[in-house]
Amino acid sequence: MRMLINVPETVVADGLRGMAAAHPELVVDVENRVVVRRDAPVAGKVGLVSGGGSGHEPLHAGFVGPGMLSAACPGEVFTSPVPDQMVRAAAAVDSGAGVLFVVKNYTGDVLNFDMAAELAEDEGIQVARVLVDDDVAVADSTFTAGRRGTGATLFVEKIAGALADEGAPLERVECMARRVNESSRSFGVALSSVTTPAKGTPTFDLPAGELELGIGIHGEPGRERRPMMTSGEIADVAVHAVLEDLRPSGPVLVLVNGMGATPLLELYGFNAEVQRVLSERGVAVARTLVGNYVTSLDMAGCSVTLCQVDEEMVRLWDAPVRTPALRWGR
Repeated sequence: MRMLINVPETVVADGLRGMAAAHPELVVDVENRVVVRRDAPVAGKVGLVSGGGSGHEPLHAGFVGPGMLSAACPGEVFTSPVPDQMVRAAAAVDSGAGVLFVVKNYTGDVLNFDMAAELAEDEGIQVARVLVDDDVAVADSTFTAGRRGTGATLFVEKIAGALADEGAPLERVECMARRVNESSRSFGVALSSVTTPAKGTPTFDLPAGELELGIGIHGEPGRERRPMMTSGEIADVAVHAVLEDLRPSGPVLVLVNGMGATPLLELYGFNAEVQRVLSERGVAVARTLVGNYVTSLDMAGCSVTLCQVDEEMVRLWDAPVRTPALRWGR
């Protein structure tokens, strides 16, 4: 095992301590595993809270700040955070306007966020929940009932976060978050396995010269394995799978996302192929984001997420954002 860590047991806490040192604009509670924007709660503003297992950085803590999340709850590696974290986060960001939980569709996340919503409401906090389930690769998986939540999480957090920063009420922010999720689809590809700190060896066997189509962000099985393909061939398969399910009638946002170990040079080359396929299919592109945003530790590979957008969604996407991992406009 070659990892830049001390011991597996402290990897999340060590990462949070380093994040606190690098980003004084955040309040990082290492002991209770909650990351909050320093100016929270903002008067009259709906709070956005998300979270999930660590190992997918910058998701979610890297998206805390003006224009996106109010707080994030990191769990252990590939493990859901617990309800106490979520309630603590909700209390820290609630200004009286309510809190929206953004939840990826994984069984542990769903159960714990549901429990946290009940506990927060018992404390007088109004809570709404939006489930992200954009992955078209499989109907059910190792960790889910229904589709997995993947790259669309970034679109939901950015667009709903911008609307919340404008002072929109909870009902409207929730409605926008649902619209974004319903308008988004994703498909992922693995070129290598993922190695967790606790295990120290690859979590699944992917023979040399093969790739996995439709992989999940925890290394869950995909649709099929094939001999290694070119970037263009992978784009043909991935974009086709997304478009066959989404069937957009208007322009789309594009996220070409790295799984953690794929260099930007390769991701930009892959994006060129994604844009080619979209052009061939007559799909207009409104905006494109390329980089490692919803990752799986050291997995090599990528995912494609498309979101059909209207003028309001594009405006909210373009709105200023200032977080550790995403910033523009200010």
